[in-house]
Amino acid sequence: MLSKNKEYIVDIVDIGQGGVGIGKYEGFTVFVDGGLVQDKIKVKITKSKKNYAVGDMIEIIEKSPFRVARKCSENLRQCGGCQIQELDYQKQLDIKTNEVKQVISRIGKLDDVVIHDTLGMEHPFRYRNKAQFPIQKKDNMPVIGFYKKKSHDLISTDECIIQHEVNDKIIKIIKTYIRAYNVSIYDEKTHKGLLRHVVTKVGFTTGEVMIVLVANGKKLPYLKELASVLKENIPGFKTLVVNVNTQKTNVILGKENIVAYGDGMIRDYIGELVFEISPLSFFQVNPLQTEVLYNKALEYADLTGNEMVWDLYCGIGSISLFLAKKAKQVLGVEIVPAAIADAKINAKINNIDNAEFFVGAAEDVVTEYFDNHAGDAECKPDVKVVDPPRKGCDEKLLSTIVKMNPNRVVYVSCDSATLARDVKWLGENGYKLIEVTPCDMFGQTTHVECVVALHRVDM
Repeated sequence: MLSKNKEYIVDIVDIGQGGVGIGKYEGFTVFVDGGLVQDKIKVKITKSKKNYAVGDMIEIIEKSPFRVARKCSENLRQCGGCQIQELDYQKQLDIKTNEVKQVISRIGKLDDVVIHDTLGMEHPFRYRNKAQFPIQKKDNMPVIGFYKKKSHDLISTDECIIQHEVNDKIIKIIKTYIRAYNVSIYDEKTHKGLLRHVVTKVGFTTGEVMIVLVANGKKLPYLKELASVLKENIPGFKTLVVNVNTQKTNVILGKENIVAYGDGMIRDYIGELVFEISPLSFFQVNPLQTEVLYNKALEYADLTGNEMVWDLYCGIGSISLFLAKKAKQVLGVEIVPAAIADAKINAKINNIDNAEFFVGAAEDVVTEYFDNHAGDAECKPDVKVVDPPRKGCDEKLLSTIVKMNPNRVVYVSCDSATLARDVKWLGENGYKLIEVTPCDMFGQTTHVECVVALHRVDM
C-alpha cells in the first residue's frame, strides 16, 4: 500500500478506460491521468487503497517512444474529449485491439477466436460530422466550448481538431451574435436565460451544414440577421433551427424544433446511400469509418440475394439499407418512432423497396411477427443483425434471437465489455463466435467499435 501525498517513480504499462495510465510501482497498481505506455513518471499519490492507488503526474522522467506532440491548443488539455491524443496513432489502434482481446477472453471466456487488428483511419483528425457545444457566461462574456474533465466548467475553444473545420467559423459567428444582440445565456442553476447549446451537423460528402440553437424557450432574437451572416460566411450553410428545451435536464435536445431558415434538413452519404438528417436524427458521427464498419458487417452477413435479414436496433435504417443491396428482404426494428419515420424516408429516397420497418421493442415486434406468420417458410430469418446501445442486449432479446434460429448473427458493438458478455450467452445457447473486427470510429479517444460474426453451431 502506497502512502498518500508521497511521491513515487512509476512505470506506465497500459491505458485504461477514459485514457488513464495504468502504472506499476514494485508490482502495485497506480492509476495516473496523462500517463502513456512506456512512460516513466514521478507521481504524487492522491488516493491510496489496499489494492491500488491514484496519483497526479508531477513530471516525466523517461518519455514513452509512443508519445507525440499535441495538435490542439494547450488550454484544451483539460478537455475530456481526446484522452489519448498524445499517443502515436498506430499505438492507439494496437491498444484498442488488445482491449478487445482481453475482454473477449476475460468476460467472454473465449480464447480460440480470430480477433483482427483494429481498422484505422487514414486521417484520424477532423472526422466528426456532429458537434455539441455548451454555452456559459463568465465575466459577462459568452463562453462556448467543452467541459473540463469531471466538471461543468467550460473551456473556451476556437477550434477542435476532431470536429469538422467549419465549426471553428460557426462558433466565432455565434459568439459575435450573442454579444451584438445581447442574447441571454442559460444558467443551469437558476433555470433562467435563453441559449443553452449550439449543435452543428455537417454532410461530409454534400458539404451541407445545419446549425441548431438549443433554447430555453421558443424565440431567439434577430435570427434572420444571424442566418444572413451564416449564409455569407459559412460554405454549405443550409438550415438554421431553434430546438426548444425548457426542461431542467442534462439532456441536450428537446423534442420540438422550429425552423428559422431553410428546410430543417441536410443530406449526407454512407457509401452510395444518401440519408436525410434532421436535428433529432441519429446519424453515425464518423461517416467515412461508418462505411468501413458497415462493409465488414455486410461481409459477415454473407448474403447471396436470397436471405431474409432482421436488423434489430435499426435506428434510421443505415445498416438495413446497406444490407438490402444484397438481401432478398430486410426487416428493421427500432423503439423510437421518429427514427423509423426517418428510416422509411431514407428507403424511399434510395429507391429501396425490399426493406420494411417496425416501431417497438425488438423482442416484442419479432415475437408478434412470427406468431402471425407461423408455418410460413418464407419468413424464417437467415441473418440477424444487432447494433445495440452501450448497455448491450438484454437477455430477453438474446433469447428471441436464439428462438428465431438464424444461420448467422452479426453483432455491431460500441462497448467491448457488453459485447463479450452477450457473445458468451449466445455461445452457451447455440452460436459460436467466429471472428471479431474492431474498427476505430473515434480516433484520439479510448472508444472502440466492433463487428462480430457468429454462426449457429449445427450449420
